[in-house]
Amino acid sequence: MKLRFAAAAALAAILPLTGCARARHADDDFVAAAAKLRPSVVLLSMDVPGERKGDGPDTEYATGTVVASGAWGSDILTVEHAIEGAWNLRATIDNKQKVPARIVAKDADLDVALVRTPRRNLPVVQLGSAADAQPGRTIGLVGYPIPDQFDDEGLGLATSLDSGRVSSLREDAIEVTLQIVPGESGSPVFLADNGEVVGMAESRFDQEHSIGFALPIDDAKRFLHKHDAQHGL
Repeated sequence: MKLRFAAAAALAAILPLTGCARARHADDDFVAAAAKLRPSVVLLSMDVPGERKGDGPDTEYATGTVVASGAWGSDILTVEHAIEGAWNLRATIDNKQKVPARIVAKDADLDVALVRTPRRNLPVVQLGSAADAQPGRTIGLVGYPIPDQFDDEGLGLATSLDSGRVSSLREDAIEVTLQIVPGESGSPVFLADNGEVVGMAESRFDQEHSIGFALPIDDAKRFLHKHDAQHGL
């Protein structure tokens, strides 16, 4: 009787511990990848010409990713078309601190631009390869969709996470099932299982918003290599 009681007591002590163990979910890797990427994602704000002649400047937005940082400041990668003709660039870090930024390099043909800010020692993203973005793979996007409208509704500033799949590998583009809302241009597109950045959100069809396109990250890496030798080809 004593042995049986001891065994039952031991089992009772183990059960609460196993019951408290965190359950494993199928999307845990995706959640972890997004959490790791978020600190390197920044909001870019800028002034652009008003819609009508004589109007004051309008404010536009894009998303950028920190690709290099140190005591000198930080370099942010984004798409060129989102900052074309803009001035008074600002980068919002960690959804709080707004700092000045300036364009240091751009390539309109590739649709890639590099923006620099004096903010030091920011978390840097690790860029992967678009070769891993095979059709059918689950992908994610972290960016800032229509941040002004969220602010108008009193919802605050925060990155948004979206998910989809690689639909097709097109010429100079990755077709994705992401809508790519205004403000998300330049957002990192990453593989859900390992967080590897394979592209930058670039555009969508006007008539079919469910079809989006990402710039292959290899094109951006070749551009970066011309300005920072640490970025491999």
